[in-house]
Amino acid sequence: MKNSLVVLLAGWAIGVAVPAYAQQKDTVDPKIAPEIDALGKLAEAINKNDADAVAAVFTEDGVCVTPQGPIYGREAIKEHYTEVFKQFELSNDIPKADPNSPHTIGTAGNEVWETGEWSSDFRNIDGGGTGQNRGYYSAIYIREGDAWKIRMQIFNVTPPPA
Repeated sequence: MKNSLVVLLAGWAIGVAVPAYAQQKDTVDPKIAPEIDALGKLAEAINKNDADAVAAVFTEDGVCVTPQGPIYGREAIKEHYTEVFKQFELSNDIPKADPNSPHTIGTAGNEVWETGEWSSDFRNIDGGGTGQNRGYYSAIYIREGDAWKIRMQIFNVTPPPA
């Protein structure tokens, strides 16, 4: 009985310690977190309706997964946003990272993933009205030299409440 209790307690201690260690291991170094500004630069570019600046925050082989499907590569992302900005004027694009984000990927500290919410106001350029979109996103960032770039961003658009 005594041995069973010791084994049970040891198992419980390991079960509690391992997830706690894993959570600490994948959190971003607080010194690095402020450097990860790719999402802020993306929001700034969207608010300026600047397709070149939007594309510039992605890696050359970056992927942007939209509700309509994936867009592969910086040039295609630029073309996509050029078309979007011909139809809509976007403003007030605000990303809000999940308080538990970002997290590192691997051990080198050069790759980070993040999740969160976003919202953006829009005006249909053809006079179709205004509104607001919102949704959720996830992104993978990679360090290229001194800058962080988006390797992959996935976002959805949440329908307005009924």
